[in-house]
Amino acid sequence: MVRHCDFDTQVTKEGVRPDLLVYLAGGKQIVVDAKVPFAAYLDAAQEEDSAQRDRHLTRHSRQLRTHIDQLSAKSYWESFDPTPEFVVLFVPGDPFLDAALGAAPDLLEYAFARNVILATPTTLVALLRTIAFTWRQEALSRDAATIHRLGRELYQRLGTVGEHLDRLGGQLGKAVDSFNLTVSSMETRVGVTARKLNELELFDGDVPEIGRVDSWPRRSTLAESAETDGPVDEAS
Repeated sequence: MVRHCDFDTQVTKEGVRPDLLVYLAGGKQIVVDAKVPFAAYLDAAQEEDSAQRDRHLTRHSRQLRTHIDQLSAKSYWESFDPTPEFVVLFVPGDPFLDAALGAAPDLLEYAFARNVILATPTTLVALLRTIAFTWRQEALSRDAATIHRLGRELYQRLGTVGEHLDRLGGQLGKAVDSFNLTVSSMETRVGVTARKLNELELFDGDVPEIGRVDSWPRRSTLAESAETDGPVDEAS
Protein backbone atom coordinates (compact mmCIF):
# COMPACT_ATOMS: atom_id res chain seq x y z
CA MET A 1 0.00 0.00 0.00
CA VAL A 2 2.82 2.40 0.82
CA ARG A 3 4.25 1.90 -2.65
CA HIS A 4 1.05 2.98 -4.39
CA CYS A 5 -0.59 5.24 -1.78
CA ASP A 6 1.64 8.17 -0.99
CA PHE A 7 0.45 10.29 1.93
CA ASP A 8 1.45 12.92 4.47
CA THR A 9 0.19 13.55 7.99
CA GLN A 10 -0.69 16.83 9.71
CA VAL A 11 -0.27 18.96 6.56
CA THR A 12 -1.08 22.61 7.20
CA LYS A 13 -2.25 24.79 4.32
CA GLU A 14 -4.23 28.03 4.27
CA GLY A 15 -5.04 27.75 7.96
CA VAL A 16 -6.46 24.19 7.91
CA ARG A 17 -4.68 21.00 8.98
CA PRO A 18 -6.23 17.61 8.19
CA ASP A 19 -4.89 14.51 9.90
CA LEU A 20 -4.00 12.74 6.65
CA LEU A 21 -3.52 13.75 3.04
CA VAL A 22 -3.56 10.81 0.60
CA TYR A 23 -2.17 11.46 -2.88
CA LEU A 24 -4.15 10.05 -5.78
CA ALA A 25 -3.28 9.26 -9.38
CA GLY A 26 -3.55 12.23 -11.69
CA GLY A 27 -2.27 14.68 -9.07
CA LYS A 28 -5.42 14.64 -6.94
CA GLN A 29 -5.56 14.19 -3.18
CA ILE A 30 -7.94 12.88 -0.53
CA VAL A 31 -8.26 14.71 2.79
CA VAL A 32 -8.82 12.57 5.90
CA ASP A 33 -9.90 13.97 9.28
CA ALA A 34 -9.96 11.87 12.46
CA LYS A 35 -11.04 14.38 15.13
CA VAL A 36 -14.27 12.61 16.11
CA PRO A 37 -15.93 13.44 19.48
CA PHE A 38 -16.47 10.38 21.74
CA ALA A 39 -17.50 11.84 25.09
CA ALA A 40 -21.17 10.95 24.72
CA TYR A 41 -20.37 7.45 23.46
CA LEU A 42 -18.12 6.81 26.45
CA ASP A 43 -20.88 8.05 28.78
CA ALA A 44 -23.29 5.61 27.13
CA ALA A 45 -20.82 2.76 27.51
CA GLN A 46 -20.61 3.39 31.25
CA GLU A 47 -24.36 3.88 31.74
CA GLU A 48 -26.39 0.96 33.11
CA ASP A 49 -29.82 2.53 32.70
CA SER A 50 -31.08 1.85 29.17
CA ALA A 51 -33.05 5.09 28.90
CA GLN A 52 -30.03 7.14 29.93
CA ARG A 53 -27.86 5.13 27.56
CA ASP A 54 -30.19 5.93 24.69
CA ARG A 55 -30.04 9.62 25.52
CA HIS A 56 -26.22 9.51 25.53
CA LEU A 57 -26.22 7.73 22.16
CA THR A 58 -28.58 10.34 20.75
CA ARG A 59 -26.18 13.00 21.99
CA HIS A 60 -23.33 11.03 20.41
CA SER A 61 -25.08 11.10 17.02
CA ARG A 62 -25.73 14.84 17.38
CA GLN A 63 -22.05 15.46 18.20
CA LEU A 64 -21.01 13.50 15.13
CA ARG A 65 -23.53 15.42 13.02
CA THR A 66 -22.14 18.70 14.35
CA HIS A 67 -18.62 17.60 13.50
CA ILE A 68 -19.79 16.73 9.98
CA ASP A 69 -21.12 20.27 9.61
CA GLN A 70 -17.82 21.68 10.83
CA LEU A 71 -15.81 19.62 8.36
CA SER A 72 -18.13 20.55 5.50
CA ALA A 73 -17.76 24.22 6.35
CA LYS A 74 -13.95 23.98 6.17
CA SER A 75 -14.09 23.04 2.46
CA TYR A 76 -10.76 21.24 2.55
CA TRP A 77 -10.94 20.63 -1.21
CA GLU A 78 -10.50 24.37 -1.80
CA SER A 79 -7.28 24.50 0.22
CA PHE A 80 -5.79 21.31 -1.20
CA ASP A 81 -6.57 21.73 -4.89
CA PRO A 82 -6.74 19.56 -6.94
CA THR A 83 -8.90 17.46 -4.61
CA PRO A 84 -12.26 15.70 -5.07
CA GLU A 85 -15.01 17.72 -3.41
CA PHE A 86 -15.27 15.58 -0.30
CA VAL A 87 -13.42 14.91 2.93
CA VAL A 88 -13.13 11.54 4.66
CA LEU A 89 -14.16 11.57 8.32
CA PHE A 90 -12.33 8.65 9.90
CA VAL A 91 -14.19 6.99 12.78
CA PRO A 92 -11.61 4.76 14.53
CA GLY A 93 -14.02 1.91 15.28
CA ASP A 94 -17.12 0.33 13.76
CA PRO A 95 -19.00 0.37 17.10
CA PHE A 96 -18.70 4.17 17.28
CA LEU A 97 -20.34 4.58 13.87
CA ASP A 98 -22.91 1.82 14.47
CA ALA A 99 -24.00 3.51 17.70
CA ALA A 100 -24.46 6.85 15.94
CA LEU A 101 -26.38 5.24 13.05
CA GLY A 102 -28.60 3.43 15.53
CA ALA A 103 -29.69 6.79 16.94
CA ALA A 104 -29.69 8.61 13.57
CA PRO A 105 -30.12 6.18 10.61
CA ASP A 106 -29.91 9.02 8.09
CA LEU A 107 -26.44 10.10 9.24
CA LEU A 108 -24.61 8.62 6.26
CA GLU A 109 -26.89 10.38 3.76
CA TYR A 110 -26.62 13.57 5.80
CA ALA A 111 -22.82 13.40 5.57
CA PHE A 112 -22.82 12.57 1.83
CA ALA A 113 -25.02 15.59 1.14
CA ARG A 114 -22.36 17.75 2.80
CA ASN A 115 -19.40 16.18 0.96
CA VAL A 116 -18.26 14.18 3.98
CA ILE A 117 -17.62 10.42 3.77
CA LEU A 118 -17.76 8.49 7.04
CA ALA A 119 -15.14 5.72 7.12
CA THR A 120 -14.24 3.13 9.75
CA PRO A 121 -10.94 1.20 9.74
CA THR A 122 -12.59 -1.43 7.51
CA THR A 123 -13.99 0.97 4.93
CA LEU A 124 -10.92 3.21 5.00
CA VAL A 125 -8.70 0.26 4.10
CA ALA A 126 -11.08 -0.54 1.23
CA LEU A 127 -10.88 3.09 0.13
CA LEU A 128 -7.08 3.07 0.23
CA ARG A 129 -7.00 -0.19 -1.72
CA THR A 130 -9.17 1.44 -4.35
CA ILE A 131 -6.74 4.34 -4.45
CA ALA A 132 -3.83 1.89 -4.82
CA PHE A 133 -5.61 0.13 -7.69
CA THR A 134 -6.35 3.46 -9.34
CA TRP A 135 -2.70 4.46 -8.96
CA ARG A 136 -1.53 1.24 -10.63
CA GLN A 137 -4.08 1.56 -13.43
CA GLU A 138 -3.00 5.15 -14.02
CA ALA A 139 0.63 4.03 -14.23
CA LEU A 140 -0.25 1.19 -16.63
CA SER A 141 -2.30 3.51 -18.81
CA ARG A 142 0.49 6.05 -18.85
CA ASP A 143 3.06 3.36 -19.77
CA ALA A 144 0.80 1.94 -22.48
CA ALA A 145 0.32 5.40 -23.97
CA THR A 146 4.08 5.97 -23.89
CA ILE A 147 4.76 2.62 -25.56
CA HIS A 148 2.17 3.38 -28.24
CA ARG A 149 3.68 6.81 -28.89
CA LEU A 150 7.24 5.46 -28.99
CA GLY A 151 6.14 2.61 -31.29
CA ARG A 152 4.62 5.01 -33.83
CA GLU A 153 7.66 7.24 -33.55
CA LEU A 154 9.97 4.25 -34.11
CA TYR A 155 8.04 3.18 -37.22
CA GLN A 156 8.16 6.70 -38.61
CA ARG A 157 11.91 6.87 -38.02
CA LEU A 158 12.35 3.43 -39.61
CA GLY A 159 10.59 4.77 -42.70
CA THR A 160 12.92 7.75 -42.83
CA VAL A 161 16.02 5.58 -42.40
CA GLY A 162 14.68 3.17 -45.05
CA GLU A 163 14.34 6.01 -47.55
CA HIS A 164 17.87 7.18 -46.79
CA LEU A 165 19.17 3.63 -47.31
CA ASP A 166 17.29 3.32 -50.60
CA ARG A 167 18.79 6.58 -51.84
CA LEU A 168 22.24 5.44 -50.73
CA GLY A 169 21.71 2.07 -52.44
CA GLY A 170 20.64 3.82 -55.64
CA GLN A 171 23.74 5.95 -55.54
CA LEU A 172 25.89 2.86 -54.95
CA GLY A 173 24.14 1.20 -57.89
CA LYS A 174 24.94 4.15 -60.10
CA ALA A 175 28.52 3.95 -58.91
CA VAL A 176 28.54 0.26 -59.94
CA ASP A 177 27.25 1.20 -63.40
CA SER A 178 29.89 3.91 -63.71
CA PHE A 179 32.56 1.46 -62.61
CA ASN A 180 31.48 -1.14 -65.18
CA LEU A 181 31.40 1.50 -67.93
CA THR A 182 34.91 2.53 -66.97
CA VAL A 183 36.00 -1.12 -67.05
CA SER A 184 34.50 -1.51 -70.55
CA SER A 185 36.23 1.66 -71.68
CA MET A 186 39.46 0.39 -70.17
CA GLU A 187 39.14 -2.87 -72.07
CA THR A 188 38.24 -1.35 -75.45
CA ARG A 189 40.52 1.65 -75.42
CA VAL A 190 43.45 0.90 -73.17
CA GLY A 191 43.56 -2.88 -72.86
CA VAL A 192 43.68 -3.49 -76.58
CA THR A 193 46.72 -1.25 -77.05
CA ALA A 194 48.43 -2.73 -74.00
CA ARG A 195 48.01 -6.28 -75.34
CA LYS A 196 49.47 -5.25 -78.73
CA LEU A 197 52.54 -3.91 -76.92
CA ASN A 198 52.71 -7.14 -74.95
CA GLU A 199 52.68 -9.16 -78.17
CA LEU A 200 55.77 -7.25 -79.35
CA GLU A 201 57.56 -8.54 -76.25
CA LEU A 202 58.73 -5.07 -75.40
CA PHE A 203 57.44 -5.28 -71.83
CA ASP A 204 57.44 -8.08 -69.30
CA GLY A 205 54.29 -9.42 -67.69
CA ASP A 206 50.71 -9.90 -68.78
CA VAL A 207 48.20 -7.12 -69.06
CA PRO A 208 45.95 -7.35 -65.94
CA GLU A 209 42.27 -7.91 -66.45
CA ILE A 210 39.83 -5.77 -64.49
CA GLY A 211 36.68 -7.62 -63.41
CA ARG A 212 33.21 -6.15 -63.64
CA VAL A 213 30.92 -5.76 -60.62
CA ASP A 214 27.69 -7.65 -61.17
CA SER A 215 25.98 -7.10 -57.77
CA TRP A 216 23.61 -4.27 -56.91
CA PRO A 217 22.67 -3.20 -53.36
CA ARG A 218 19.37 -4.75 -52.27
CA ARG A 219 16.44 -2.41 -51.63
CA SER A 220 15.55 -1.66 -48.00
CA THR A 221 12.10 -2.80 -46.80
CA LEU A 222 12.06 -0.42 -43.81
CA ALA A 223 10.17 2.28 -45.65
CA GLU A 224 7.54 -0.21 -46.85
CA SER A 225 7.06 -1.53 -43.31
CA ALA A 226 6.62 1.96 -41.92
CA GLU A 227 4.11 2.90 -44.60
CA THR A 228 1.80 0.09 -43.48
CA ASP A 229 1.54 1.77 -40.05
CA GLY A 230 0.96 5.32 -41.22
CA PRO A 231 2.52 8.29 -42.99
CA VAL A 232 6.26 8.56 -42.83
CA ASP A 233 7.78 11.54 -41.06
CA GLU A 234 10.41 13.04 -43.31
CA ALA A 235 12.31 14.55 -40.39
CA SER A 236 15.36 12.49 -39.47
